[in-house]
Amino acid sequence: MTAPLIMVAPNGARRGKADHARLPITLDEMLTEARACRAAGADALHLHVRDADGAHSLDAGRYREALDELARVLPDMQVQITTEAAGIYSPTEQYACLDALRPAWASVSLREIARDADLAPRLYAMAADHGIRLQHIAYDRADLDLLAQGRAAGIIRPEQDEVICVLGAYTPPRAGRPEELAALAPALDGLRLGLCAFGPQEQACLLAGARVGAEILRVGFENNLLSPDGTPWPDNAAAVASLRHHLERKAA
Repeated sequence: MTAPLIMVAPNGARRGKADHARLPITLDEMLTEARACRAAGADALHLHVRDADGAHSLDAGRYREALDELARVLPDMQVQITTEAAGIYSPTEQYACLDALRPAWASVSLREIARDADLAPRLYAMAADHGIRLQHIAYDRADLDLLAQGRAAGIIRPEQDEVICVLGAYTPPRAGRPEELAALAPALDGLRLGLCAFGPQEQACLLAGARVGAEILRVGFENNLLSPDGTPWPDNAAAVASLRHHLERKAA
């Protein structure tokens, strides 16, 4: 069995320095964190950029600068951008970001893009036409049903089969639990599974995902700041290193 890819999500759209001093906000901080996470065993980076005030941004210029710098300093690390709305951006703005950048890899929230029924087919078609690898974000079974409907209708292409399931939630706050995977399993047939989770059981959730064949395990401060014993991780790299250690120990 192929070992799952470890993706680190160092900051997300919502958290800041008040949540953790080592959460990267600026490009220089992101580059430093990415280097440390790559050295700790991360294969890929889930990239959010922030504006001058530290807020979530889908600015294509900021993304382009970050992608260029990451390619320069970490050419062997895969990078995935997010198109997350985070309550700020419309589907039209999300599409515009993706179209302007045409990155190698991007994540797209099924429920966010579904807000514009006319635009969604254009987005999936544009991604297919330009070879953009899409990872669909599914927060619950209803999102997986949206994915199935889009695939059945031919709106979402057969090769657009990658999904990341999120265990737990931001609002209202709810920690993820490994047993949540069982309820999602019937809707995952024929999909390439990725997984992330909120709260101190993040690592347990990811290891459970590895046992059922998840191809991508996403760890980091976007979803969780706490180690399995409930104490804060010192940085993202520590969370990556711990996950890598447990995966290798189970594979031995």
